Amino acid sequence: QVQLVESGGGLVQAGGSLRLSCAASGRMFSNYAMGWFRQAPGKEREWVAAITWNGGSTYYADSVKGRFTISRDNAKNTVYLQMNSLKPEDTAVYYCAAANDPFRASRSHYDYNYWGQGTQVTVSS
Repeated sequence: QVQLVESGGGLVQAGGSLRLSCAASGRMFSNYAMGWFRQAPGKEREWVAAITWNGGSTYYADSVKGRFTISRDNAKNTVYLQMNSLKPEDTAVYYCAAANDPFRASRSHYDYNYWGQGTQVTVSS
C-alpha cells in the first residue's frame, strides 16, 4: 500500500505557473505508474497526465498538452506536475494517484489503486 500527499496548490493569476508535488510513502514508489487528475465544482473527475514507473513515457490530456509537464523523482518518492500558462478553466482540485501496474500510465481513474486527498488550484482571470 502507498500513501499519497499532494502540495503546491494555491491562487494564481491567468498566465502564471504552479508546481504541484505528490509525496508517496509506503511501498517502493518505483513500483507504481502515477497519474494526475482534477475535478472542478459540478464536474466529473478529469484525467490530466500520467507517467510510467521510470518516467520513460508520459501522457497528457489535450486540454493541458504543451502547458503542463509531469515528472517524477523516484529517489525522492515524488511525482510533480509543472503547470504553466494557467487558465481560469484549470481551476479545480488536483489529485495524484498510483497504479499497481508500473507500466499502466492510464487515463482511466479505474486503473488507479491509491489516491491523495487533493490540493486546490484556483486561477483568476
